[in-house]
Amino acid sequence: MPKTFLQGRDRRVFPLRGVLLLGPAFVASVAYVDPGNVAANLTAGARYGYLLVWVLVAANLMAVLIQYQSAKLGLVTGRSLPELIGGKLPAGRRRAFWVQAEVVAAATDVAEVIGGALALNLLFGTPLLLGGLIMGAASMLLLSLQTRNRQHLFERTILVLLAVIAAGFTAGVLANPPAAGPALGGLVPRLEGTDTVLLAASMLGATVMPHAIYLHSALSVHRHGTGHPPSHLRRLIRAARVDVIAALALAGTVNIAMLLAAASSLRGVEGTETIEGAYSAIGQSLGPVVAAAFAIGLLASGLASTSVGSYAGAVIMEGLLRIRVRLWVRRVTTLLPALAILAGGIEPTMALVLSQVVLSMGIPFALVPLVRASADRRLMGDHVNSKALSICSYVSAGLIIALNVALLVLTFTGAG
Repeated sequence: MPKTFLQGRDRRVFPLRGVLLLGPAFVASVAYVDPGNVAANLTAGARYGYLLVWVLVAANLMAVLIQYQSAKLGLVTGRSLPELIGGKLPAGRRRAFWVQAEVVAAATDVAEVIGGALALNLLFGTPLLLGGLIMGAASMLLLSLQTRNRQHLFERTILVLLAVIAAGFTAGVLANPPAAGPALGGLVPRLEGTDTVLLAASMLGATVMPHAIYLHSALSVHRHGTGHPPSHLRRLIRAARVDVIAALALAGTVNIAMLLAAASSLRGVEGTETIEGAYSAIGQSLGPVVAAAFAIGLLASGLASTSVGSYAGAVIMEGLLRIRVRLWVRRVTTLLPALAILAGGIEPTMALVLSQVVLSMGIPFALVPLVRASADRRLMGDHVNSKALSICSYVSAGLIIALNVALLVLTFTGAG
């Protein structure tokens, strides 16, 4: 089997040609438009209309800060965030850290496979368990593109899937545009009761994914190599900033479009608390073409997300355990929990929601080390975060952690 980027340490330095083309940030941005986001955004729009638009805008701005720092960390140090964390921890703590990161990676994969299986069920009536197996096989084919000579092909394939996702999830808002006044009113930060706090925390947790924080640093190294001269490195960092802003602007637009479509077309409609119910309501309200576009977007989202999630899991394992595994082995292993849930008959949308709760537990473990590393002059040299960026990053980290603590408390106490 040809070496993957994770298996080969002889990373070459890519020329600047193509640096400004769509790249690593667009691969990482798949985490921001995965099936977990779909469930959170549709629920928020259907229940509360435009009330929580501001949450998505704030989450996207935070995501830009976080993903830029992850990309910069990889470019400056030549190492991934898991490698840096693993290098500072003694063996016992490093293994414990890996366990929680691996649980997060497994929860991510559960959400993506279930989302794709749901899409196949909606489009073709495929049984959920068979749909999960199909998703596993399809993602394995996509992962086969992640060899050293095919990294650009993998990125381009993900970009095509992102385009399908964007088209599928924006079709509803284009078919029934929202009223400008109420939509703009949703930019005013406010909450209405415990349930909206829970939803806001879920939306934020579904946006800031731990595996995307770990992954982006590795993607930057795999794409651009190491050992850059100072002028070259500065240009790469500027290009990474553009890449992150463009990628997350697209992801943010798609997420907001989903919420707006639900607010304008599904508000108050019975049964929209599940993805299947939302699909049915979209078909009744906006027609079968728009409903099919939504389901196709969900399928593309599940396929792209589960492939990127497996990639992130391999990065985590290599960085923390210093063990390299073939991506197809990880794909098969992490597929099993999702198939068990589908075979057990657990309601798919509920499984998606619970997976976001598990993901929220892992956010501090990824986010705090990233912010600290980016503010460490000994590590980052001249590219250390400015004081203003550090303050914004710590405030963002604190807010994200606080909201996710609220999510956990409200979930486990049954409040709301």
